[in-house]
Amino acid sequence: MKTLYTVLLLVLSNVFMTIAWYGHLKFASMKWFQSLPLIGIILISWGIAFAEYCFQVPANRIGYMGNGGPLSLIQLKVIQEVISLSVFTVFTLAVFRTESFRWNHILAFFLLIAAVYLVFRVK
Repeated sequence: MKTLYTVLLLVLSNVFMTIAWYGHLKFASMKWFQSLPLIGIILISWGIAFAEYCFQVPANRIGYMGNGGPLSLIQLKVIQEVISLSVFTVFTLAVFRTESFRWNHILAFFLLIAAVYLVFRVK
């Protein structure tokens, strides 16, 4: 159950992270946003990133073996990276619609799945 909570929190965390890091590129098409100075955009992104940390920190604390969770630090990081790239891909295809999803991207996802398999492989 802790693994499920960890993954769900990581998904939520990465949704906010992706919006904080890349959302401002899409928001630039909104008139009110265009007039903001760079510092204003940074502050908005920081505010969104705060929400990301509110999910990321508990996810790592719940999931980490050192705190009684089921996952090693390396497993946590690999899961986080796969979730991050998955959320980013969905965000890019849904929000920007200017990016294309090609065969090399699909191959990269299969390699990420292989990375998850290898990290969780018990000797």
